[in-house]
Amino acid sequence: MTSSLTLINTLFFTGFSLFFILLGICSFVEKEIRATWIALAFLISTTLFWGFFILNPKMLPGLNLVVVSGISLAGLFSLVRFFPQKTPKRETSRAIQYDERDNMFARNNIQHHPQLMDTYYKLHPENLSCDLQIHNKPEFGDIRQVYHDDYTAPCYGAAFEYLEKTIPLSDGIVAPPKKQVDIQKFTTALLDMIGFYGGCDVGILPLEPHHFYSHKGRHARNWGDKTDQTHKTAIVIVVPMRTAMIKQGPTSTVIQESAQKYVEAAKISNIAAAYIRQFGFKARAHNDANYETLCVPLAVESGMGELGRMGLFMHKTHGPCVRLAIVTTEMELPASPESPCLHMEDFCQICKKCADNCPSNSISHGDEPSSRNLRHWSIDQEKCFSYWKTIGSDCGVCISVCPYTKPNTLVHKLVRIYISRNIFNQKIALFMDDLLYGRHKKIPRKNPARLFRF
Repeated sequence: MTSSLTLINTLFFTGFSLFFILLGICSFVEKEIRATWIALAFLISTTLFWGFFILNPKMLPGLNLVVVSGISLAGLFSLVRFFPQKTPKRETSRAIQYDERDNMFARNNIQHHPQLMDTYYKLHPENLSCDLQIHNKPEFGDIRQVYHDDYTAPCYGAAFEYLEKTIPLSDGIVAPPKKQVDIQKFTTALLDMIGFYGGCDVGILPLEPHHFYSHKGRHARNWGDKTDQTHKTAIVIVVPMRTAMIKQGPTSTVIQESAQKYVEAAKISNIAAAYIRQFGFKARAHNDANYETLCVPLAVESGMGELGRMGLFMHKTHGPCVRLAIVTTEMELPASPESPCLHMEDFCQICKKCADNCPSNSISHGDEPSSRNLRHWSIDQEKCFSYWKTIGSDCGVCISVCPYTKPNTLVHKLVRIYISRNIFNQKIALFMDDLLYGRHKKIPRKNPARLFRF
């Protein structure tokens, strides 16, 4: 009995020690100093706790047996899949299309076009007062913004200028005639090509009406035009952002990282659309400031992840720390298989960390609401965008504090699997995330000294 307990104690000591060593190393590499010290404290506690039973096998054998049995049962239960009140699948058949003219970016842009302002606010007089207050705030790149920097602000400005100039590349002439293609071989080549150019994941799904904006609204030249909804298939491209950059939110590092990844997403999607057109099929890329489709619903329904409380797509590996682009085409391509459910939305129900930390109080603490005949999380876009214009950055605090915004290291992979098993694991994981990384983020007063060195 004593020798068996000693062997079991040794195995438990080894397992716990290896985990806390791994956690400490990962935290140190990620520059998470608090988590590093706590991992070290756990390692010391583990050594003292199990060392006592290993070095004193005849002392308190009853207590030792209870502890070992309790941990073993807890470990076995952690493997059980148990979500008694799992969020039901969204019903989208009656969803009302979203008008891009109602998007806050579009509403901010029309201040430069009096005729469009007059037309829009006749349709939506309820938005006029709020929007005028937002119009009066400084535009991005203005020296009055909190995180403005004379030498780095022009960088993201140049990136968005570049994106504006690449809009014509999103669509183009289709090479005649249509070629006979083996759909499976074509799809494989397309996915490989997207990965080759920098996409970390790709999802394919058939297009439905609610995936499209009803009308265009981002640019004055086609403001109010109906979107082209003739394409049959959507290809969702995921580009990961660097967590170290996003963790510096809401400073200017976030808008720099966001702009850089929008450029990458545009590059990949434009090339993918041109690739399809060379086979004689219509294809259009949808990227930053040039969308006719809604990225988040397409990404969620593609099976690559779920919808988070902050209204963003939560990728199965990178969480909300991604940027998206879409390619639509008249080709009918096979839909991607859904990834195993990670129950991220169930975790969002209990976590609320993004809502607790949102500087503009734009994220709800309540249950998932419904709008446009569709149940979905969304933010108060007026409050959010107003804060963006105040600070001169994309903020990103909600992304930075999300427990899923972690590098794809072994320890975080294990935690994601652990969270996906049952609601009790999720509560334990949330407690540990708060303990290791803190519940509330301290907002930096100024930018880091070197914005591009993370």
